[in-house]
Amino acid sequence: MAGNSQRKGAVRKSSKGNPTAGSGGRVRRGLEGKGPTPKAKDRPYHAQYKAAQKAEKTAARRPQRKSKSSDAEWVAGRNSVVEALRAGVPVTGLYVGEGAERDGRLREAFALAAERGLNISQVTRGELDRMTGGAVHQGLAARIPSYQYAHPDDLLDAAADAGEPPLIVALDSVTDPRNLGAVVRSAAGFGAHGVLVPERRSAGMTASAWKTSAGAAARTPVAQTVNLVRQLKAYQDAGCMVIGLAADGDVSLPDLDLADGPLVVVVGSEGNGLSRLVSETCDQLVSIPMASTLESLNAGVAASVALYAIAQARA
Repeated sequence: MAGNSQRKGAVRKSSKGNPTAGSGGRVRRGLEGKGPTPKAKDRPYHAQYKAAQKAEKTAARRPQRKSKSSDAEWVAGRNSVVEALRAGVPVTGLYVGEGAERDGRLREAFALAAERGLNISQVTRGELDRMTGGAVHQGLAARIPSYQYAHPDDLLDAAADAGEPPLIVALDSVTDPRNLGAVVRSAAGFGAHGVLVPERRSAGMTASAWKTSAGAAARTPVAQTVNLVRQLKAYQDAGCMVIGLAADGDVSLPDLDLADGPLVVVVGSEGNGLSRLVSETCDQLVSIPMASTLESLNAGVAASVALYAIAQARA
């Protein structure tokens, strides 16, 4: 066949000049696309690419900054330390500044520490300033360990162990630790099986909360949850009814007919009340009737009133 150079004995003729001339090959190759243009940071010879590479090398050489954390908290001041010791706060050590004047409060602190077998250490005032973060310590400070929070399911287990329908208090955006301590104290006094708090935007079991609880925190577990709404739904799946205290609640507290069953009582902050998602998650919104025009009660008082009414109904 003419022009078939693959035949046996055929001779391939070389053409001078451009072998693709007249065939359209050059034109076709010139029209082929090369794809989208890479971004500047992805082009090895671009200034932005070189700058990004330099930044990565610098970051790799720079030591990583670690957030400081402490496994303890400090109670500073003579009155505060004495109150903490009286309330049964789990103090692990007492620290006295050199040259501190021996008065009645200091002697009482020493006596209470001796009863509990606590170590008493004498340190310089400068060292005491450093340990307490510059607080007004009056030459006396106490060290308490970080609080060990329970798991939310532990509160249900506590009710099961007691053979009682669960009664749990949940706090929504309550940021004052004294309110948390008051709620814990009321929970212990009226038979609740524990208190639930969110990990963020909420008060924790600090020394102030311990003191306000008057030792109840040692008997009533406090649990933490990453997501309050999700945990409330988990309690609902476990058979609990969830009620929220709200000034505009549909049900008045004396008319509550859920008190004798598995119940979670949600208390919001004094200023903003319950958040929208928490309010929508509640099975009922309950109001506390008041004779005056007072708009709201703080979380500690509201929880006490509600828990008292529930305890009376259960009795």
